[in-house]
Amino acid sequence: MTDSRTPLPPPPPERVNANTALFLDADGTLLPFADDPERVALPDGLLATLDSLHDALGGALALVSGRPIEGLDRIFGRPGWAAAGQHGLEQRGADGSVTTVPVDAAELAHLREAVHTAASALPGVRVEDKSWSVALHWREHPEQGSRVERIAPALAASFPGFELQPGNHVCEFKPRGMDKGVAVAKFLDEVPFRGRKPVYLGDDLTDEHAFVVVNALGGTSVRVGARTPSHAAFTLSSTTDVHAWLDNVNATLTRGAASRT
Repeated sequence: MTDSRTPLPPPPPERVNANTALFLDADGTLLPFADDPERVALPDGLLATLDSLHDALGGALALVSGRPIEGLDRIFGRPGWAAAGQHGLEQRGADGSVTTVPVDAAELAHLREAVHTAASALPGVRVEDKSWSVALHWREHPEQGSRVERIAPALAASFPGFELQPGNHVCEFKPRGMDKGVAVAKFLDEVPFRGRKPVYLGDDLTDEHAFVVVNALGGTSVRVGARTPSHAAFTLSSTTDVHAWLDNVNATLTRGAASRT
């Protein structure tokens, strides 16, 4: 694991080739953060680049996000893409099949009630109520961060079927035993990802699980931003740099496809 004293290089575009499985986080990686998660905007030109990469990789491109798959489809408008939502609690394969992790509905209902009660005493803290998890956001009111981080562990401890997942201005309560690393490993057992070298881009603590899996398979792990410590081997400084890098990757793949033709 690297720390702030070990600068990371940018990933060479040639790390992505026709035999790559490409995994992309959404918020903070492809999408700039917004105070309200429902108001994020898709940057100009990004979707065209992703469409081209999806085709060049034979469909071996997946979005891996804390958002529900429904939310990803609303933003990207690509229900045919492979995707893992809510950190892998729901997963859609490239063939369109969807699997979900079983959740205790009664415990989830009690957790939702407890989280909403906690938020009512934290002015400006936003509750994001997902299908199988619930999160507290404080990006609009950063002064509340220390209070949320103080009460969240005790709240999570009251619900043994769930665990706390800290993130960028967010604490999420999600079912135990599922994370983005598990989701990536599952994708790599399926067509068209099977047998390919994984490349994963992500910015948050939630992406560290995926970095560990990707590194163990000899793939390429890319941290977006300057957060430390990290298991990532490479870095890109911002979503803008991610878009530029993906454009370069796409151009390289397109030239390679043309030369083979």
